[in-house]
Amino acid sequence: MGFGIDMAKAREIHKTKIRDARTPLLAALDVEFQKAQETSASTTDIVAKKQALRDAPADSGIEAASDETALKAQWNTSVLGTSPYS
Repeated sequence: MGFGIDMAKAREIHKTKIRDARTPLLAALDVEFQKAQETSASTTDIVAKKQALRDAPADSGIEAASDETALKAQWNTSVLGTSPYS
C-alpha cells in the first residue's frame, strides 16, 4: 500500500504557484494599463486579463480535481502562461 497525496495540501501548493506566476503578469498589465490611459486607448481588454489573473486561484476545477494529474491540468496556460508542471 502506497502513500497517497494530500490533495488539500496539493491544492494550496497549486494555488501558491498560480499566485507566484501571476505576480509579474499583473505588473506588466499595470504598465499596459497606464500606457493605455495616457493615450486614451481602451483599457477593457487589459482589465479583463487582470481579472482573469485575480480569479485564477479560485477556479472551481482546482477544488474538483480528484488527483494530482487532474490538479496539474487546471493550469490555464491562456491566462497564466507556461505550466510549471511541463
